Amino acid sequence: MEVQVSFSSQGQMVAGMLHLPERARAPGIIMCHGFTGHKAEAHRLFVNAARGFRDHGIAVLRFDFRGSGDSAGEFRDMTISAEIADAGAALDHLVSRPEVDAERVGVLGLSLGGCVAACLAGRDSRVKALVLWAATAHPERITERLASDFAGADLLDFSGWGLGRAFIEDAPKVRPLADAARYAGPALVVHGSDDQSVPAADASDYQQALGGTKTVHIVAGSDHVFSSIPWKAEAIAASREFLVRALGAR
Repeated sequence: MEVQVSFSSQGQMVAGMLHLPERARAPGIIMCHGFTGHKAEAHRLFVNAARGFRDHGIAVLRFDFRGSGDSAGEFRDMTISAEIADAGAALDHLVSRPEVDAERVGVLGLSLGGCVAACLAGRDSRVKALVLWAATAHPERITERLASDFAGADLLDFSGWGLGRAFIEDAPKVRPLADAARYAGPALVVHGSDDQSVPAADASDYQQALGGTKTVHIVAGSDHVFSSIPWKAEAIAASREFLVRALGAR
């Protein structure tokens, strides 16, 4: 079953899609999309993954961060800290569902959403499984790369997205590796060997930082968002197998 849902984060509406397996009291995860992404993600990556996880007994909530997709707000107001708050609100909604076992929930994040997921896992003890897909480990580098482009302005035209100065001011304050070190549960890090957006070295940084049991899975030849049928299938299968084990799905 797939159900459109909405919930509030810091007083604004967040839109999501909830995938529910047939069994009651299922384990569940939230899925955090990437920078300028949305709850379906490129080539329906999140849709395909969510349905695959659901078919193996895992409830999935994929949602749009505020300012993206169908959610309220403007992209110009987006910061990583605000997205962490949105992810926390998504987890609140997931565990409030009677179909979900609140003691067996996790988070998956892609790219900048992986940074968000790592931060949430380190800060929220409800997270019992963490999956990082091509996750950004050094948000401060985004500020270093973009700061000069603002040239004194408060808004940057970023390929049609209005990126606010608040984003680059907030990014260096977010420390996903430090948060990851506080997370003591199982984690899976999935990264493409030919990722041109987030270097594979970030996967190694997460591997070293994570405080619990961790596994790194490198998808040979893959780009940032697993943009081929075999790459996508490999990333989803590895994550599904991990989540089934970590959350006790069946």
